[in-house]
Order: sequence, then structure tokens, then C-alpha cells
Amino acid sequence: MATGIVYRSTGSWYNVKDEQGKFWNARIKGVFKLDNITSTNPIAVGDLVEFETENENENSVIITKIHGRRNYINRQSPRMKHQHHIVASNLDQSILIATVKDPRTSQGFIDRFLVACEMYHVPAVLIFNKLDAYKDKDFEQLAIMQEMYEGIGYKVLPLSVKNKTGLEEVESLLKDKTSLISGHSGVGKSSFINTIIPGSKIKVKDVSNWSGKGQHTTTFAEMYDLPFGGKIIDTPGMREFGLVDVGRFELSGYFPEMRERLNDCQFNNCQHINEPGCAIKQAVIDGEITEDRYVSYYNILVSIPEQSWK
Repeated sequence: MATGIVYRSTGSWYNVKDEQGKFWNARIKGVFKLDNITSTNPIAVGDLVEFETENENENSVIITKIHGRRNYINRQSPRMKHQHHIVASNLDQSILIATVKDPRTSQGFIDRFLVACEMYHVPAVLIFNKLDAYKDKDFEQLAIMQEMYEGIGYKVLPLSVKNKTGLEEVESLLKDKTSLISGHSGVGKSSFINTIIPGSKIKVKDVSNWSGKGQHTTTFAEMYDLPFGGKIIDTPGMREFGLVDVGRFELSGYFPEMRERLNDCQFNNCQHINEPGCAIKQAVIDGEITEDRYVSYYNILVSIPEQSWK
């Protein structure tokens, strides 16, 4: 019996790297159900697995056991809205590459991503790419976003992959860690990976061809070893980030600036909408919680299906 880490998934087959650094083509035998999670992918990139040889000539093995996950990030399956999809597991941090323009990453997308990271206890970092294309108004918008997110405890890094501005700081952040890399199509994620891993030759999507529809239908992640130490897990470009397993009454606990004020609300089950004595609404009025973040909270709250309220 050998042990390895899942580097790539295609749905029915997996690429597993063993402790000696050799890659195997792996498949599962039977049905896996872990931690009471029913997902579209029982095995995720980043999983530590045990396997036995099926056909050594063809480098094929059968996965017999999945070790317990330290953590993972789950999202709504892009194809089956009532099922979950494990994006990746055993992460040290999760990094969202965003852009202020071409294409603009909406705050709603950013905040849903951050909520998912909070839910699954994975530290989150925001990287705003394409500084080389910014005009004065774009830098002003970046400064607003940076102040808002750093003010609630998130690390925010400006970057230009094209000019390599800020690249050294990002590489230092990635060194010797396992990092999930996410972002919309067109934000420069593939260019970023090709820059930090010379020779990776990940296909770059032309932004002018990106319509936001019908692109990047692949839903599986892939892990790469970094030449300076550590690993990154690349995810396909996402149009949206569908949250799962979040309840109406627990959502505010995943907003750090709200979490620290929840005990000050008059009612324990306060949803921070119309209730009297709400500390969250008062903090928005006083400018201690930004209006934009509160709007994000409200938009997510009303999107949660009624049967999920808890």
C-alpha cells in the first residue's frame, strides 16, 4: 500500500504523486462518502490518499482510502445546483486574484469568496492584478478596496504580472505553503502561474473573447509544485461562487467586522435587517462597517433558500 497526494482530477481518473515523486493514474473502487459530505467529486485535489497497484505497466492504481481532511473549500456545483463540489482540500491559504477593470471583479463575488473561506477556516488573501493597465480612477478604486478589506483583517496585495510589480511579495507569500488560486476568467491567473512556474504553459484566455458565458466549463482543479517551495492549486475561471451549507442566522458570523459585534445586538437571532437594537445596523450608520459590505451581506442573506434558514 502506497500513499500520495491528488494533483489532478478529471472526474473519473486522478493523477496521484507518491512519496518518491512518481505520478500514477488512479481511479476509485466503489463509492466514497466522507465527513457526511455528498459532493459531485468524492476525491478532491489536495487529498492525501492510499492506493494499490492495478497495472504497473500502465502506471494505473486504485485508490483504497482517503485520509481525513485538515480543511477544504466547498462550493455549489456549477452543473448541479443542489449538489456540492469540493474545490480543493488541505490548504494553508486561499488566494483570490481580482481586477478593478478588464474584467472588473464585482464586490459581491469577492465577498462570497471570503465568506466561503471563513466558513471552512481557510485564511484568505486578495490580489488585485493588472496595475499596468490602471488609470487614476482605477487606482482610487483600488485604494478604497484595499482600505476596506485590510481594515477588517484581510491581506491585500497589488500586482502587475505583466511588469512583475509586486511579484516578489506574492512569491514570498506562497513559499512553502499549499495555496488555492481562484478568480474570474480574464483576471490574469494563467499568466500569473506561467510567470511563477516557468514552463508550465497554461493556456491564457484572451479577455476580448471572454463573454462571461459558456467559458471554462471544466470544474476540476490542478496542483503544481512551485520551484521556490510550496504548491499552488489552480482552479478554472469562475463566473460566480455559489455558497453551500450557510444558514440565514449564521451568515453574519462569517463577516469579521460583524462577528465582533454580534453579542451587542438586542436579540440573539437578529438578522440585522429590521430588528430594533441592532448593533450591526448602528455600526453601518456610524461608519464602522462599510455600506458596501453590509449590502453584500444583505444580498447573500436574501439569496439563501428558505429551507436553509437556520
